[in-house]
Amino acid sequence: MSSYEVVIIGAGPAGLFAALKLADSGAGRVLLVEQGPALEERRRDQPGGLLCGWGGAGAFSDGKLILSPEVGGFLSELLPLEDLIALIQEVDDIYQQLGAPAELYGGEPDTLELLKTKARHGGMIFIPTHLRHIGTENCQKILKRLRERLADRLEIRTNCRAHHILAQDGAVSGVALDNGEQVEARYVIAAPGRAGAAWMREEARLLDIPSIPSPVDIGVRVEVPASVLSPLTEAAYEAKLIYYSRTFDDKVRTFCMNPYGEVVLEDLDGLVTVNGHSYASRKTENSNFAILVSSTFTEPFDDPISYGQYIARLANLLGKGALVQRLGDLQVGRRTTSARLERCLTRPTLKSATPGDLSFVLPYRYLKDILEMLEAIDTLVPGINSLHTLLYGVEVKFYSHRLKLSPDLETPIRNLFIIGDGAGITRGLIQASASGLIAARAVIRGR
Repeated sequence: MSSYEVVIIGAGPAGLFAALKLADSGAGRVLLVEQGPALEERRRDQPGGLLCGWGGAGAFSDGKLILSPEVGGFLSELLPLEDLIALIQEVDDIYQQLGAPAELYGGEPDTLELLKTKARHGGMIFIPTHLRHIGTENCQKILKRLRERLADRLEIRTNCRAHHILAQDGAVSGVALDNGEQVEARYVIAAPGRAGAAWMREEARLLDIPSIPSPVDIGVRVEVPASVLSPLTEAAYEAKLIYYSRTFDDKVRTFCMNPYGEVVLEDLDGLVTVNGHSYASRKTENSNFAILVSSTFTEPFDDPISYGQYIARLANLLGKGALVQRLGDLQVGRRTTSARLERCLTRPTLKSATPGDLSFVLPYRYLKDILEMLEAIDTLVPGINSLHTLLYGVEVKFYSHRLKLSPDLETPIRNLFIIGDGAGITRGLIQASASGLIAARAVIRGR
């Protein structure tokens, strides 16, 4: 049986930044396992290609570095604000050393204040953010440099899935791999990401780690001509808007805005959903963003991940993959056909989506929330609530149950740390990366 000082599960931004910190500190033997392929083997058009592999999801595609502490996770609930701000700055510095652009988006204060006021008049909350945009074509360059910094400093195994986390007498003892091998470890840092949310939920149950269900975010990807969305994207690049629906008082939000970008498919173990991204140097005629409805379940049902998977499977059943519908067709209760899509003034960037009817997939509650928010956004950006706006479905964001963690992100199982989106505490590149630094520092102190 192999023995290591630390085993890291997952080579997304959380796991990679933990590995980088441990390597820089001269930690003992470290093993990093990743269920997906190595960077040069990753293919966007393969199942799981956008979600699994070296770099994880967000660091492999698009690469938005949001530097505002109130966006991208819940670390502010575990750390003093000044400590989180310092961590974000440290993470940002590392990304710039690896090649992230110096240009910072966020808008002029007067412009942002005007957007805040106009959003309020539409019944929405506008959250200003500062961010860097790496761009999909540059993400792989940064991940390659990160791999070069880690080469020969720790053991890396890709296409290697962690099967179970092992514990004994209240402390972690190692990891069982899916090839039947068991490795001993004094510390384990689990960073399974969104793709590993269901696995993490089950491991937490087996290890008796207390948790509460996180919301599941279900909605659509919206695509419009770039000129329609430009009043927002030119002012703030990514506009974070929150709306509480009139009918159900549900929280509805925009997510992952991609100026001049394209809509893409995500495939995780045969479950197809939609997403979007932008290149830094290549532009399409369209911009896209998600509208997501957050739902939390308690009793008697408390499995939001399974619910989101069910909705996605229904879309896959009806569309043999992703569905696309004109907003005008949805509003009048008719299916979008190939002929109607051909007449649409917005030309779809996702050519493989099947024209169809999202009302057969999304419950009335979600549809009502989404249609209300599109009306609200139209007061801020006229032209969004148009016949020719395209809606792709479905987009689902799976998050692990929110686990009980210390400020060091340690579980009640001694020396077991759970970080990133897989712990239910982060929802973006910067905070996920910061969580890796937090756990690694705790390990270094305890050695």
